[in-house]
Amino acid sequence: MNVMTRWHANPHFLPQRGGGGLPPGPREARPEDKLREAEQTGGGRPRAARATSISASAGFNPGSAPPPRWGRKTARGGEKFRSALFVILFALLAQPVLAQGGFSDWAAIVVAGDWHAHDGSPSEIFDNARRDVTRDLIALGFARENVMEFSARPGASNGPVNAQAIGNALWDLSNRTRGGCLLYFSSHGSPDGVVLGDSILQPNQLARILTNSCAGRPTVVVVSACFSGIFEPALAGANRLILTAARGDRTSFGCGQTDRYPYFDECLLSVWPRSDGFPTLGREAQNCVAAREKKEHVGPPSEPQMSIGANIESELPKWR
Repeated sequence: MNVMTRWHANPHFLPQRGGGGLPPGPREARPEDKLREAEQTGGGRPRAARATSISASAGFNPGSAPPPRWGRKTARGGEKFRSALFVILFALLAQPVLAQGGFSDWAAIVVAGDWHAHDGSPSEIFDNARRDVTRDLIALGFARENVMEFSARPGASNGPVNAQAIGNALWDLSNRTRGGCLLYFSSHGSPDGVVLGDSILQPNQLARILTNSCAGRPTVVVVSACFSGIFEPALAGANRLILTAARGDRTSFGCGQTDRYPYFDECLLSVWPRSDGFPTLGREAQNCVAAREKKEHVGPPSEPQMSIGANIESELPKWR
């Protein structure tokens, strides 16, 4: 069971753009001003009226059940006590082996953080990526009940998409799984972070969320957004693989109204079938994006970034 606690709103938790924080209470206050994205082709688009989340199941367990209270060993109950203790010890010793057996016991969150093209018009590009990445994760072996989706599109489901909601969802998932963690974001971005509905998720906020729920676990984070390379320094670690759609000072491409996916998401999905793991997926996606941008004569190159921790490759299950 995770020994940390769920996120609680307080004035010091998850600072918002402009230096504010979450007020006391279960919900995050909406920022007064509209976000201004610093994208090469964007800007001036209307914000979502309200962001929503999509649950993979009816609800989450806030944590696993507490261990049983063992009574005093008596002559009558001693044998049962020893048998139960043996079962628990065996399960604990077997846990690292089970984590290597695939992705069925991993926790995953996939987020479409916006529902507009770069010109402000409604667009499905990020929700298309969310839907199809989720599909491929499940085909890879992730259990459907352990994959949580968030969409910023109004009316998509029953709750907000913001840092606190994602932090709480990951905490819940990590308490009912024993494997690694995966987070995937597809959205617009700015030099401050990635757009989540009416807010910005900053690198230090995501770092706290991961530390709270996934410390010590193999973790994969993919951020498809302009300037998403700013997440790499804050999130990099020995047990983490971080993949971003662009350098910290570069935009990414493919967020027009007629695009099906952003270039990065489209490349990642296209090379998925021939990859044997997340490191290979990242390298193939980098090559694909470079070729696509050259073909479309857009620039400067976004230069997707990848950070592979010293221990992560040995901890990641192979795809085939």
